[in-house]
Amino acid sequence: MLPTSSGRATHLRTLTPSLPYAKHSRPMSRTSPKAQTGRAKVSENGIGEAPDFGFRIRLEARKPAVSKNRLVHCIRPETGVRYQSPREVKRTLLREEVLAVNRRNFLQSGSVVSATLAFAKAGRLFSEVTALDRWRTFQVTTRVEVLKTSGTTRIWVPAALISETPFQKTLANTFTCEGGTAKIVESKTDVLGIIAAEFPAGVRPILTVTSRIATKDCAVDLTVRGTAPKESRVELEHFLRPTKFLPTDGIVKATASEITKGTNSDVEKARAIYEWIVENTFRNPKTRGCGAGDIRFMLESRDLGGKCADLNALYVGLARAAGLPARDVYGIRVAKSEMGYKSLGASSEKVTKAQHCRAEVYLGDYGWVPVDPADVRKVVLEEPPGNRPLEDDMVKKARARLFGSWEMNWMAYNFAHDVALPGSNGAPVAFFMYPQAETADGRLDSLDPDNFKYEITSTETTSTNG
Repeated sequence: MLPTSSGRATHLRTLTPSLPYAKHSRPMSRTSPKAQTGRAKVSENGIGEAPDFGFRIRLEARKPAVSKNRLVHCIRPETGVRYQSPREVKRTLLREEVLAVNRRNFLQSGSVVSATLAFAKAGRLFSEVTALDRWRTFQVTTRVEVLKTSGTTRIWVPAALISETPFQKTLANTFTCEGGTAKIVESKTDVLGIIAAEFPAGVRPILTVTSRIATKDCAVDLTVRGTAPKESRVELEHFLRPTKFLPTDGIVKATASEITKGTNSDVEKARAIYEWIVENTFRNPKTRGCGAGDIRFMLESRDLGGKCADLNALYVGLARAAGLPARDVYGIRVAKSEMGYKSLGASSEKVTKAQHCRAEVYLGDYGWVPVDPADVRKVVLEEPPGNRPLEDDMVKKARARLFGSWEMNWMAYNFAHDVALPGSNGAPVAFFMYPQAETADGRLDSLDPDNFKYEITSTETTSTNG
């Protein structure tokens, strides 16, 4: 049994009730399992506990009961919020009606939308249902072979996180490279580990890296004052800095200011940016790999399509521009989703093309809070039967859950940007999530695993409570 880690976030396995959201219009400039259910017990305060699955809840609508002193006790299924007076009920219902109005479309109007505070105030961001911590362990193996060599060959493979986090413990990073030499190069600030191998001319270059990890679903309850340990000022400033593809000035700063106009707290800012990303971006299936993450280009061109390294990078850049420490977390999906989403998990043990970037934002007493607006757009596009509207139930559930929680069927590599590969003659890479290789003829295409030839497999080894 693995010991419970001490971390900055409270770990819950939760499913939040969905909030009311505005309708979405697809940008005009672009072309175009069944949820598990179980027997649940619902208490008087409307919080459900589902022992069959340990994380499902169901909130049932109740007819308002008016007592002699005119107090109203009503639970709305959309938000899971208890209201206590007719005036409060009326005010909140009016707020929800306002939220239902279509927001202006960014690409059509050429302007940005200031997100309302009501998203943060309309209801619980997470339920009070918790489950026992359940650690899962995986073995992830990456085998890289360079088929066409020229002179000295160098290969670089990302290692699993080199430091412990609330959601992942790396048990081991091991590697073999017959005929060559290899070492691990670390950067503590970005918990970055690079397995760097070098092979002389005439040697068949093959590098195998095996990472053994333990993961645990992670969620932060933003309705309860947090008690997370404070991060150092130096660390937080590191995650406020601009990078090559994540500038924090110009159009990025202006967009962030417009989105967060009228917010009164860091939580409201973070939520407003999340909602804006979900409303105004879209997943583009034609984007290579996970995208480039060039957010200035996205905003200036008004082409807000892309994949996770684009959409979540946009979240991180806007958050930093708004004064919120934020970071991309680069990794790879290693197992199927247990929450009923076919699009949010690996389809088999072969995960060569399952790379996925997530994001975290630092919110005062709550510490690092997980978010993933890009996966909301992935559910919209890819969850069978595909092309679901934002009003779809599965989309709304994903939208509510992915502000503040991650399902850990995924392994994290690092937080790094502008990564200089040790010994390379080429330019730094924007992020390090794919194997890289280089010969005397130059850098190989990391998004071409068939000709570059690499394969990544994942096997779950144990699952424990504790």
